[in-house]
Amino acid sequence: MAFSGGGDSLALLLLVWAHWPERRPTLRALHFDHRLRGAASRSDARFCQRVCRELGVECVTGTWKERRRGASEAEARAARMAFFEQHTRVLWLGHQQDDIAESMLMRLARGSGTSGLAAPRPVQPQPRGRVHLRPLLPLKKAEIAAALRAVGVAWREDATNAGDDFFRNRVRRTVVPAWVRAAQRDAESGAAISRALLEEDDTALEAWLDEILPPLPRRGALALTPLVGRPRALWRRALHRWLRAEPRAGELSRAAFETLLTAIMRGPTRQSAGRAGFAVSDGNELRFQSVRKKSA
Repeated sequence: MAFSGGGDSLALLLLVWAHWPERRPTLRALHFDHRLRGAASRSDARFCQRVCRELGVECVTGTWKERRRGASEAEARAARMAFFEQHTRVLWLGHQQDDIAESMLMRLARGSGTSGLAAPRPVQPQPRGRVHLRPLLPLKKAEIAAALRAVGVAWREDATNAGDDFFRNRVRRTVVPAWVRAAQRDAESGAAISRALLEEDDTALEAWLDEILPPLPRRGALALTPLVGRPRALWRRALHRWLRAEPRAGELSRAAFETLLTAIMRGPTRQSAGRAGFAVSDGNELRFQSVRKKSA
């Protein structure tokens, strides 16, 4: 279980501990110290260790040894997730309904499609057989906090949440409240419903693509003939799959991806795919063509 010491992750730990007693000996709380808040970060770690000691739950603490001043949200998250992946295949996370609205607004700002807008998902398969579980998504943060207060349970508060240094904090503190007031309704519950509908659509498109395309081998060709006459959304997903399976291709910019997508839909093409080579289509399949090194 991802355990920051905050109200959401503490509530999740207590709920699983209380309702799944036969698995208590196998529960493991994972706490990651980003080392970005000095003494407060160390106090969070001690709090988590004390809670776990009282519950009889193993607590594993990691630290961000490569952290640097001014690190981004994405860098901190990547370091945290790398730590989690070292210690578990099934990870429970304390995301709740407020996180859905925040994530959706953040991803809309960068132009995400259905896959991105359907996050965070209750059950989210990960690479190499891992899975993330988020059972608190139907609950609002205020409901969780009220329940903890009602039974006299204290939790840790991250002081940086009160600032505006990070994008999520700005969305949480400024955008979401204004959005809810403008909507004059429970906009966060509406976002949760939209997230679930988007997940249904995303799953349906993935299943459709599975039906018409053969499995894509690593460093293999992408068959284009089955996609002819199909919606652009399926071509887009197929191209994303090919790029993930082709490690020699560089990470394309949004504009480069759209150019390649349009080109392969039209017919034969040869487009740059990073420094290592080209994405080459003869109209029937898409392959990676390595750059030939010049002889000395």
